[in-house]
Amino acid sequence: MRLFRSRSLFGLLVAIFSAAGAWAQSTRLTLPAQIHAIEAEHHGDVALFAENLKTHETVATSPDTPVQTASVIKLAILYEALEQVRSGKAHFDDRVTLTPADQVPGSGVLRLFDAPLSLTLKDVLTMMVVMSDNSATNLAIDHLGLENIDDRIAKLGLKDTYLYKKIFTPAPVGAAMPTDQKRFGLGKTTAREMATLMTKFVRCELAEPASPTQSEDAALCDVALKMLRLQFYRSAIPRYLDGMPGVASDSIANKTGSLDAVRNDVAAISTKNGIVIISAFTFNNKDHSWGAEQEGELTIAKLAKAIIQSWSPDGLTAWSSQVSKNLSAGK
Repeated sequence: MRLFRSRSLFGLLVAIFSAAGAWAQSTRLTLPAQIHAIEAEHHGDVALFAENLKTHETVATSPDTPVQTASVIKLAILYEALEQVRSGKAHFDDRVTLTPADQVPGSGVLRLFDAPLSLTLKDVLTMMVVMSDNSATNLAIDHLGLENIDDRIAKLGLKDTYLYKKIFTPAPVGAAMPTDQKRFGLGKTTAREMATLMTKFVRCELAEPASPTQSEDAALCDVALKMLRLQFYRSAIPRYLDGMPGVASDSIANKTGSLDAVRNDVAAISTKNGIVIISAFTFNNKDHSWGAEQEGELTIAKLAKAIIQSWSPDGLTAWSSQVSKNLSAGK
């Protein structure tokens, strides 16, 4: 009996030390190796671009591959809204009327409200971002102008980003759709280009190149970033980060996008080692489910955790407007 116990104890110790050795080996993997390992387990394709805006470290996988945006394209709509408010073409208190014809399926709650309903443009943008409301998105597109949004995207130099049409709404009669619209659906982009757009919110880069900034720019960017920090959907990039040391309710600003075979998330994360941008897209996913353990979302969550643990092992911190000012000033 004693011999049996000794052997059992020996076996247990071997198992413990083997597990400890495996864990230690995994923690010594470089970040690119960790990223590769996570992506290799995913049943589908991954496009990724991440950057620490303070240290300028980057990691990427297929960052320039055009992908379906799903609702991530709403970041481009939000950016155009800021530009139009900045120029006086639109105002946050503009009245926008929701009619029964504007109520479309999918994410959001405005489709459940009694219509007609009068809203402000700021109300509409808030619902578009926080709840990814499709009806609100279409109202924003109508108010700002689809062509204006795509023109702005082009001015920003985003050559592979495009918003094709309103959500769950056919293209206007006579409108010529780009030849690749059927492939991408609502919109297309790349991981790098959507990271570039998120960075513009963080750095408050609203002015045209070589044009001066305006006194109200910071306030406009704060409005947009507050919306993004109140994001309702937190099962991808924020999933594991919400439990890290130092995390605050406003540490993460993000926008998600989902289709049956697509899960996307683009975020700006306030860490103790600077602002980190993560732009992650999973597509051609075999998992088409919509539950809490959806593989595309889990893959993005694992990627985000590996990136933040590598670049900011001490964790996250509360968002600070001073951080954005420093980034804008290039400090």
